[in-house]
Amino acid sequence: MHRPGEEVTDQVSAEAQPSPTAPSAPTGGLAGFFKFEERGTNAAIEAKAGLTTFFVMVYIIFLNAAILGAGFKLDPAGIAAVSAGTALIAGIATIVMGIVGNYPLALAAGLGINGIVAFSLTGRGLSPQGAMGVIVLEGLVVTLLVVVGFREAVMNAVPLALKKAIGAGIGLFILFIGFVGGGFIATPQGGVPIVAPVFPTTPGQFLFLGGLIFTMILFVRKVQGALIISIFVITVVALITGIASVPSTFSVTPSFATLGQFDLTNVFTVLGPLAAVLTIFAIMLTDFFDTMGTVTGVASEAGLANEDGSVPGVGRVLLVDSLAAVAGGAAGVSSNTTYIESAAGVAEGGRTGFASIVTGILFLFAIFLSPLASIIPTQATSPALVIVGYLMFTQLKGIELGDVEDGLPALLTMILMPLTYDITIGIGAGFISWVIIKIAKGKIGEIHPLMWVVSIMFLVYFMQAWLITVIPTPS
Repeated sequence: MHRPGEEVTDQVSAEAQPSPTAPSAPTGGLAGFFKFEERGTNAAIEAKAGLTTFFVMVYIIFLNAAILGAGFKLDPAGIAAVSAGTALIAGIATIVMGIVGNYPLALAAGLGINGIVAFSLTGRGLSPQGAMGVIVLEGLVVTLLVVVGFREAVMNAVPLALKKAIGAGIGLFILFIGFVGGGFIATPQGGVPIVAPVFPTTPGQFLFLGGLIFTMILFVRKVQGALIISIFVITVVALITGIASVPSTFSVTPSFATLGQFDLTNVFTVLGPLAAVLTIFAIMLTDFFDTMGTVTGVASEAGLANEDGSVPGVGRVLLVDSLAAVAGGAAGVSSNTTYIESAAGVAEGGRTGFASIVTGILFLFAIFLSPLASIIPTQATSPALVIVGYLMFTQLKGIELGDVEDGLPALLTMILMPLTYDITIGIGAGFISWVIIKIAKGKIGEIHPLMWVVSIMFLVYFMQAWLITVIPTPS
């Protein structure tokens, strides 16, 4: 999933080495709790790292509000409330990660999953509260997997190519949403073709085009905080030109109206038991694998991973991350997850959870910026979505596309997500095709039992409309 962070990980590789030399610190109190001396750091270095991570992540309080606002068709007050809730949960979750996990990891609403919630789940008939209920349920499932130690079985069951294809597919989905929001892709009158390019003729479309170019320049020049800078600059231009305006209901007081807005039963009522279970499972896969990759990558860059790539105390980290998913859904702001942008803090020397506490406190202060979310137009956030989509799509580079056993299932997974506006369809097609190809190649022994079970479930899911017509129902 999401994580728009390749630009920051490049900086880590080029500019920082693990375990920087730092002045010795006392072994008791704050320094002893966070192991400053053991990890070669001090409070000043950690504070700087926490500030850096916050600066490259703060865009999410506006971007998450824009995505959920568009999908849920919220009014300006609702968008501002999502922004406030986003900052609140990110702040609390990141502080807890710092205290419990003691790693320089920050959490916030996950890009990718929030797009699924806003467009895919509601597109299938779920209410906004029902969509958030799905997030609460998948977070509870991930938490259970962590508690019982079953995560390794899940990790081993799904082929690496499919794991990467899920992330890349969500990237395409997010990029598609960005171009739709910017007014460059639309459904023509009459619906033929299904989607078509729209060449710019309106001020809003020209603003999106100019904003996309501006955002790309900031990004390729590796300007720190490129996405939040672009959002604010484009918003200012929109206000000056009259494309956007301050809502008449604008309030400078943060609102937390989204808290508690979730419904655990709506998904079962609307989709039915089987489709509901598979939908929860599909989103759980996305959340689960994305977190594992992010935690491992950031810990390795910080020099805190073992030689075999494992992360000491990773159970505590995964537990906080899974509970953050539950909290995000319960707060009505979508699943919260560990961000690869944490690597920016690592590049500044962050090695402990104290950096996360600094980042979390800054997110809590950012709550007072949340009313600004109601002013930001879609033309300002859509360019950021395009860049985020690209960053997620780069996971494709780890797939052997020339090998039909991996390449074809990966293609179906990736392309069907944006085409159907449904992550479950993409994952299901990838799983089923992977199993079929393995059977056709005489490699049944390579199919994990869990892949058999899930693929059969997805097959029934795809055929449920037909099954209803052929299976007699009791009178």
